Amino acid sequence: MSTVAWVRRKRAAGRFWTDFRNQRAGVAGLVILAAAVVLALIAPLFIDAGVTNVVSGTGAKLAPPSPADPLGTDESGRSVLLMIWWGSRTSLLIGFLAALLSMVIGTVLGIAAGHFRGWVGAVILRITDWFLVLPSLVTALVLAAILGGSTATIIVAIGVTSWPSTARLIRAQTLAVEARPYIERSLALGAGHWHITTRHVLPNVAPLLLASTTLEVASAIVTESTLAFLGVSANKTSWGTMLRGSYDWGAATAGAWWYILVPGLCIVTVVMAFTLCGRALETVLNPRLRTRAHA
Repeated sequence: MSTVAWVRRKRAAGRFWTDFRNQRAGVAGLVILAAAVVLALIAPLFIDAGVTNVVSGTGAKLAPPSPADPLGTDESGRSVLLMIWWGSRTSLLIGFLAALLSMVIGTVLGIAAGHFRGWVGAVILRITDWFLVLPSLVTALVLAAILGGSTATIIVAIGVTSWPSTARLIRAQTLAVEARPYIERSLALGAGHWHITTRHVLPNVAPLLLASTTLEVASAIVTESTLAFLGVSANKTSWGTMLRGSYDWGAATAGAWWYILVPGLCIVTVVMAFTLCGRALETVLNPRLRTRAHA
């Protein structure tokens, strides 16, 4: 039985990859993301956190790109290229973990709200609506300021303020799944809440959740960069803190375009790559969108 299940999963994975390869924009986004993640992972093999130290700068202040510093220097003479490379670790780490936290909260509450139709579901919906009307960026800013500046607090601040849309999405999908006949048969055979939600609902909402996660990571990276620009950072170099530094030191008025353009392009490129992957996954995993794409 396990061999048959393994063969089915292998065939399903093959069909998924075949369909995904037909989404050229999604493949391009995946290549960009793979390159960004690999560069972030291998960064400690070539450089260390010392490149972000203000006393490590050996170049001139706000020097333009040159053979010695291909992307120029910042206000302390540090290489913008090395800071971008090292800062990618913080930006991607916060983006991934904050999105993961948001997905976990949104999935648990969304399935619970859709599965339990009584007062439990009503209370969860009211909590979700309350979080939806709150401005997520302002709420994350306040939470991060209260909890203090660290990587963990930034992740928590972003994660606990960005889950409501996921919860609403998963709840709607849960209601659709539980309206199917095999759910009634499972209940008639004595299946409990845990069995229904983990064996039937969760596998059916997982494809939608996967596509939503990629989009949520992009949103988390933008939020982290915004928080860092507003002065709430993890006390580590990231693309957002570099933009804040360029603003504080007047890079725009000094004509140091590289100090502003490079971090901004990194954020835009990675966010665009996540968005392309998310849209491609949504097209592949959603039968209605897949039918329209082939039509």
